[in-house]
Amino acid sequence: MEHIIYLDNSATTKPCEKSVESINKALKSFWGNPSSLHSLGLDAELEVDEARSLLAKIISANKDEIIFTGSGTEANNTAIMSVLNSRNKKIITTHIEHPSVLETVKRLEEKGFEVIRLGCDKNGIIKLDELENALDDKVCLVSIMLVNNEIGSIQPIAEASKLIKRLAPNALFHCDAVQGFGKLPINVKALGVDLLSASAHKIHGPKGIGFLYCKKGVKLNPLITGGGQEKGLRSGTESVPLIMGFKGAAEQIGDFIKNENYIKELNSYARDVFASSGFITINSPENASPYILNISLQGYRSETLLHFLENKNIFVSSGSACAKGKPSYVLEALGLNRALADSALRLSFSRDNTKEDIDLTFEALSQATKKLRKSNI
Repeated sequence: MEHIIYLDNSATTKPCEKSVESINKALKSFWGNPSSLHSLGLDAELEVDEARSLLAKIISANKDEIIFTGSGTEANNTAIMSVLNSRNKKIITTHIEHPSVLETVKRLEEKGFEVIRLGCDKNGIIKLDELENALDDKVCLVSIMLVNNEIGSIQPIAEASKLIKRLAPNALFHCDAVQGFGKLPINVKALGVDLLSASAHKIHGPKGIGFLYCKKGVKLNPLITGGGQEKGLRSGTESVPLIMGFKGAAEQIGDFIKNENYIKELNSYARDVFASSGFITINSPENASPYILNISLQGYRSETLLHFLENKNIFVSSGSACAKGKPSYVLEALGLNRALADSALRLSFSRDNTKEDIDLTFEALSQATKKLRKSNI
């Protein structure tokens, strides 16, 4: 395959060799059903148990607090729908959550729940005083993401948890950490969360596997019932190959600080290159996750720019989260004008990227502005 520059790692990452090897090993050697009592089943169960232990260790949890799911989306749905039969009917979330949170909360709202959606400042950070004012003894659930998937803003989860425990002690606190797991150090005890979602394909693992951290003592209502796997919270035969692939990817995470420093260097380099251009606006705040950089080229539609780059084997994503010409609801919440929102691109980095990738992307964007200006696009 011709060399490509892949800068869409927040959408998905290329599976690492360790993950692929682990999946193949499972398919060849650990194909037994983990629920079976014979040796083939026990061997498969042991592999699942080892993966559960490793993932728990990464977030400073106990292994029996990890529930495997089919995706981060399923983990978010499971966490939120667990309050369906709650006596309290008030939910707090934000305007800039992932659709898997926003749409699930909307379902509960249609069933009579009161939903408070917190705003954010120009940097995409929730206002803690707004959260404080919304909290009371009627709240059953608070759901706030760790890292925003479009601009990379990092929410003050630990500070929010302190407010929740003081003003709504019976409420569950859920955190969508899909864009943070494996990239930022996460300690569920320090964050003070009851529920936390993660996904394998954001850390160079396979698609189709995620997990939900569920703090010991927290009661969940399963979305999927049947054979009682995952302590009855997610029935269905566990996918040993995908779980082992998740473990393989997690084993390759390495030193969080070393990885983050490398990505910070890339991000800083990209900011300097783009900001000096005179035609690129940086939308991501300075203190955002370095793995995500949202930019705009005002006057050029993001979809047009995306396809121009694709023709040069450079892959990014559109900053718009909605189709039919609507601007990104995240950028809209930040107060960006329509012209900037319509021309937004999200570049998201991984350990595989280099400064040369950034230079070539900038060169291609420069070419795009000249060519598209001539074409009046």
